[in-house]
Amino acid sequence: MTTFWVLFISFYFDLLLQTGQCTETSGQVLSIIPNTQEEVEILKNVSTQYQTALWQPVSPHNIKELTQVHLYVPANSSETVRNLLQRHDITHEVMLPNADEIIEMQMRNDSTDPRSGATFFHRYHPLEDIYDWINRTAHDNPNTVKAILIGSSYEKRPLYALKLSFNNRPNKKAMWIDCGIHAREWISPAFCLLFVHYSLSFYKVNLDITQILDNMDVYVLPVMNPDGYKYTWTKNRMWRKNRSPKKGTSCIGVDLNRNFDANWCTIGASPDPCTEIYCGPFPESEPESQAVANFLRSHKDSIQIYLSIHSYSQMLIIPYSCSMDEAENHSELYEMVRQAAENIRRYYRNVYTYGAGAKTIYLAPGGSDDWAYNLGIKYSFTFELQDRGRYGFLLPPSHIQGASNEALLAVKTIALKVMEKTQAAMSSRQTV
Repeated sequence: MTTFWVLFISFYFDLLLQTGQCTETSGQVLSIIPNTQEEVEILKNVSTQYQTALWQPVSPHNIKELTQVHLYVPANSSETVRNLLQRHDITHEVMLPNADEIIEMQMRNDSTDPRSGATFFHRYHPLEDIYDWINRTAHDNPNTVKAILIGSSYEKRPLYALKLSFNNRPNKKAMWIDCGIHAREWISPAFCLLFVHYSLSFYKVNLDITQILDNMDVYVLPVMNPDGYKYTWTKNRMWRKNRSPKKGTSCIGVDLNRNFDANWCTIGASPDPCTEIYCGPFPESEPESQAVANFLRSHKDSIQIYLSIHSYSQMLIIPYSCSMDEAENHSELYEMVRQAAENIRRYYRNVYTYGAGAKTIYLAPGGSDDWAYNLGIKYSFTFELQDRGRYGFLLPPSHIQGASNEALLAVKTIALKVMEKTQAAMSSRQTV
């Protein structure tokens, strides 16, 4: 019966995309390519009006000639925006004709019980279900999993990190993984849940994860931005920032990945609270970013790897994103993401771009990965998961497993390489 419903939902989902049913009453995602600077300016104007949400790039400032733009347009503005684009002869196509129906479908949840089987990890879940899963996972695995309260959000929601620890070896190193820093990137928390589930299920079964967990503790923060994530389920699926208000404006929220002290609020971030890349009034002004920063500061001697999980665009990013400078160990980091991307291509036949953030995408100061790197965590990465824009932030639940498998392979590749280098360095010191 479960197989029947999975097939039915997949068929219905594809049918919606192919037929474009309800186009007139549904929000749409447009793919647009401005060919001239005049068209760029028109598109910048459109992307800040009509209640649209710019998916790619994240800021109008980064819209450039001959570069693809992904724009969500709500139902009540679809006709107006498309007529405007046609009037100016701006190249565009409808990428997702039924965005609102897709959103509604992804919010349906037949079962919220984490004990209902593996299918729990093949769906997206509201915040309350994730909290319940965190509590159950810690309760059911008291010898290996500990829920650590590292702080709370602006709206006083708890920030729980799960510590996975399978032994008490002295001087053990650790890896940190955070998910959901941007609210609308639902695949990110989904990966964190699946990663924990995989680690608990395949320890002593899969050689790579066993080797990693035997030598490292892992801290996993499933939802770094709980207020924003909650808001995407209740009010606005396209919300990105947290939910803290700012005095003197009705605009809400700070981009938590522009709020860390790494070339804070320089080119690539904005001091305007009404933008999607608002950096906040000062570094670590937000309780969410401050909680993560404080935890990393207090564990910087043990945490060896920092990973931040985002979507979308299929990229493996290394420092720096906050400047055009190269990281001190750029070649080492670059080789790690190159190998990870090659493994993904070999095993899953999917292509990931890799490199330093500022040169691979664009300048993005105030990011957690650059800050962690400058703190002394020299193996610092950001993963941008599936896809490249076909579904964007509305990646279907049927893709969760595939996207997570790719990210998991990249995590394994990097962690094993870091362990190898660490053990080699220790052996070298012992022989001196």
